[in-house]
Amino acid sequence: MKIKTRLILWFTLLVASILIVFAGVVYWSSSKNRETEFFDELEKEGITKAKLFLEAQVKPATLHKIYQNNSEIINEVEVAVYDVNFNLLYHDAERIDRVKETKDLIDGIVKKGKVAFFQNDWQVVGIPYEFNGQKYIVTATALDAYGYAKLNTLLITIVVLVLVSLVVICLAGGFFADRILLPLKKMNQEVKNITATNLDLRISVDENKDELSSLGDNFNEMLNRLEQSFDAQKQFVSNISHELRTPLAAIIAELELALVKENDKAYYVETIENVLADSRKLVRLSNSLLDFAKASYDPSEIVFKPTRMDEVILDACQKLQRSNQGYKFNFLIDEQIESEDDVVVNGNPYLLEVALLNVLENACKYSDNEQCQIMLDNRRGKVRIRISDTGVGIIEEDLKHIFTPFFRGKNQMYKEGNGIGLPLTKKIITLHRGTITVESVEGKGTTFTIEI
Repeated sequence: MKIKTRLILWFTLLVASILIVFAGVVYWSSSKNRETEFFDELEKEGITKAKLFLEAQVKPATLHKIYQNNSEIINEVEVAVYDVNFNLLYHDAERIDRVKETKDLIDGIVKKGKVAFFQNDWQVVGIPYEFNGQKYIVTATALDAYGYAKLNTLLITIVVLVLVSLVVICLAGGFFADRILLPLKKMNQEVKNITATNLDLRISVDENKDELSSLGDNFNEMLNRLEQSFDAQKQFVSNISHELRTPLAAIIAELELALVKENDKAYYVETIENVLADSRKLVRLSNSLLDFAKASYDPSEIVFKPTRMDEVILDACQKLQRSNQGYKFNFLIDEQIESEDDVVVNGNPYLLEVALLNVLENACKYSDNEQCQIMLDNRRGKVRIRISDTGVGIIEEDLKHIFTPFFRGKNQMYKEGNGIGLPLTKKIITLHRGTITVESVEGKGTTFTIEI
């Protein structure tokens, strides 16, 4: 069911319910008022007839004639007068006798006083009446045809008005639903025009700061993120292709040259060493790309557990020294750290080690003495790692790009690399809700600060 249809139904049902309840209250109130007013009229008529019969001593024949004449024009009230012993003293129409009074009824009126009840659609009232020290019982009954006619007219009027109102409400609901959903229709049409080839398009947003405008803003922000992600993906694929092409081309060229003609053993050994070096570059690039993909997982899919950062740092240093025996590390732990809890973070040990390996390797690789200093401390409840070197440093204009995948600064002339290490480190630290900052002076060295 469409939103417009649901809005119309809900709006119609709500207003119809209110109308029906209101109409029902009006009809019920009118019915009760008619009933009360007619009982009052019956009481007045009964007292009047009793006074005429008992006090004015009007003859019963005269009262009968008045009753018969009035009955031909209006619904005349039928009155009867009894004494307390259930002796009938007067009756307007004894042959008809619609009330069918009984001794129990008379006795009840004597004990309780006035009574009022229905006999089919006829209303009956019984009242005690006192004259010259004697008690009498007066009953009066009549059919309020005029009152019932007015109630029927009111009921018909209410039903017609409710039905007409429902039609008007449906039409009004459709009109207002169209007005409310117009921005959504426009937004829906604009969304259909946005594809992977034109992610630069945006949906128009009204100046009204309502929920639809907020939805449009959020959708546009999502498109901004998607566009950036697509652009980054395209750039990433392009850079990967470039990085893979170079060592592969070198491997193919070396092997083709080796096959052109026979050479001595030294030449083949040199060719194998060159191919092996290029293959190692490919393996390292592949490993870096796999780690980069792991760091891009949904955090809910990565296992986090309490991890001691001093152990992670030591493991990373040992791993680097196994592959590069010339690397040296000066590892210091702040004196203020009193327990192992001060160096524990909730993280993934493998990814944290990968992040530190990249920073530590760069620190040693770009230093003439192949050394770096590591300082571990705890500041304001965060584990902080400072890795400093005295190498070539990073020029100021390159600092803002060093965490961009495949970016190589001007210091690339000193050492080879693929431009994935630092972006991978930042992604891992961000995944752990940490921060990484860098300070560098060209020719004097660089300091990376990691806080988790």
